[in-house]
Amino acid sequence: MCGRFSLEEDINKLQQYFNFEVAEEITPRFNIAPSQRILTIISNGQNRRAGTMKWGLVPFWAKEEKIGYKMINARSESIEEKPSFKHAFKRRRCLIVATGFYEWQKTEEGKQPYRFIMKDNRPFAFAGLWETWKKGEKPLHTCTIITTTPNAVTEDIHDRMPVILKEEDYDSWMDPHNQDTELLKTLLVPYAAEEMAKYKVSDLVNSPRNDVADVLTPLNSL
Repeated sequence: MCGRFSLEEDINKLQQYFNFEVAEEITPRFNIAPSQRILTIISNGQNRRAGTMKWGLVPFWAKEEKIGYKMINARSESIEEKPSFKHAFKRRRCLIVATGFYEWQKTEEGKQPYRFIMKDNRPFAFAGLWETWKKGEKPLHTCTIITTTPNAVTEDIHDRMPVILKEEDYDSWMDPHNQDTELLKTLLVPYAAEEMAKYKVSDLVNSPRNDVADVLTPLNSL
């Protein structure tokens, strides 16, 4: 699964990387948790627009908002079959921007958190789905992160990893006119392990309240 990530890069640099327009104020985040608002990018097939959505997808047909707490991730293998995700998979796909993500390894001493990043420290984008739920007082925009099998960097820590898209696939993924689900599923694969790195971090990251830069620090540097 993917249950925690970071996005501490400056918004102006993110716009240079991902070429989007944004009207909201975006501040650096170090320990992003489910149910919080996260930066997403959508496209109409021509222009990219960014904003924040609540992490935890609420299907348009859901009776209650709280279903979103169970929908922070969508498995790539069954994404076109699950009622919660199949409609969004066809028309409402997005990028969810990150600079790193966290997973926990079970050890005899307890769970050890790790941070996963790109070797060159560049920001990247998870494959995501989004929905608008209109049964509350006002429309609610929500999203989920798609997961896949692990690569060589993540497999000894967790049996799932978030789908990280290649830059050349961004437009195809976000284009709402592209409804070739078989082609889209070919994008939902483990990212190239040789481009990624991981390191241990302190258990400070265990609490979402600790949204501070110290959670990024390698454990052996503390």
